[in-house]
Amino acid sequence: MYQVKVNDKYNYEFDQNGEGQLINGEHNAADIKKLNESTWHIINDLQSYNVEIISFNRSDKTAEIKVNNNIYTIKAKDQFDILLDKLGLSSLISAKISEIKAPMPGMVLKIFVNEGMEIKKGDNLFILEAMKMENIIKAPADVIVKMVKIKSGDKVEKGQVLMMF
Repeated sequence: MYQVKVNDKYNYEFDQNGEGQLINGEHNAADIKKLNESTWHIINDLQSYNVEIISFNRSDKTAEIKVNNNIYTIKAKDQFDILLDKLGLSSLISAKISEIKAPMPGMVLKIFVNEGMEIKKGDNLFILEAMKMENIIKAPADVIVKMVKIKSGDKVEKGQVLMMF
């Protein structure tokens, strides 16, 4: 699932199931044809659209696209960004990051970083299993790992400090 904001004004939810695309929970039967790496032709509700990607930033999940000669700015959030928002971790980005706390009780399955490593925003830090779901916890900013206070197999409580930067 993706949450997409167009021109900082319009919000959409995109998902895909076995029947096709869902936009805001409604089935969409658009005919989409990829013409080349950055251009598509779309027919939806008897209307034709020429779509071209002008710029794309994978790390920020932003893009500028041209649809029938109109330019739109797109910001997307994937399921992990949505989870970070729900857990209240996305607000950490604007503050100085000094530690990561457990967002929920669970068990650490795997750790991807070591002390002293330089980590970029969005890099995987560790996997936390909670309620039979694996959650990949990512770095909220560019940091250097100062201390890793967990190891694989550790059980953690909500609010417990797991890493320091």
